[in-house]
Amino acid sequence: MTTEKVRILLAEDDTNLGGIVKEFLEAKGYTVTWTKNGAEAYDVFAKGKFAICLLDVMMPIKDGFTLAKDIRVIENDIPIVFLTAKSMKEDAIEGFNAGADDYITKPFSSEELLLRIKAILRRTDNKMVKNTDQKEFEIGKFKFDYPRQILEIKGIQQKLTTKEAELLKLLCLNRETFLDRNFALKTIWSDDNYFNGRSMDVYIAKLRKYLKADDSIELINIHGKGFKILNKK
Repeated sequence: MTTEKVRILLAEDDTNLGGIVKEFLEAKGYTVTWTKNGAEAYDVFAKGKFAICLLDVMMPIKDGFTLAKDIRVIENDIPIVFLTAKSMKEDAIEGFNAGADDYITKPFSSEELLLRIKAILRRTDNKMVKNTDQKEFEIGKFKFDYPRQILEIKGIQQKLTTKEAELLKLLCLNRETFLDRNFALKTIWSDDNYFNGRSMDVYIAKLRKYLKADDSIELINIHGKGFKILNKK
């Protein structure tokens, strides 16, 4: 993952520290969105796509621990690093219970923060490469063979088009959270414009029709966000 593609959400109410961190990371090639309270950070995260979140613990309106739990509802696998002046063991434990991948105590050096970010992103990249290499999937009673583009249930095979197969694979890889609409468009169609969006909606409708053969599976729309394969049993 090159730094030009890495978007970082920074939630920090200290204007001096926030400015320093943003300026330093952008100088290293990252794209940083800086918010100054937990509520603003949540709204920004819900509307965007980020590779990692840097969250101050003590923030107005919504604290970092609460924000992390809310973010995890939207995207369970997003890496989270807490920035905090607290150094007590109990606070660190609370941070990890809230879903932290790392915990850095103020004052910290910018280089130390950068090393922590790089280490976490390397782990994330390795995990994504492993997941992306998956070729076969089980969806309820269905078996999906991605290389052969075949969706099978009870011996009955449905041959998928290339885009149907690519879309279904992304849905399977994102079953723990949901498939972000814009991410799917940019990954498969290379552009998230209106016409491609309508085209994707047609393919989603076709996949939904195929999956009706198993009444325990439902392909649902998450309004304004994307799609999710839901196991109703």
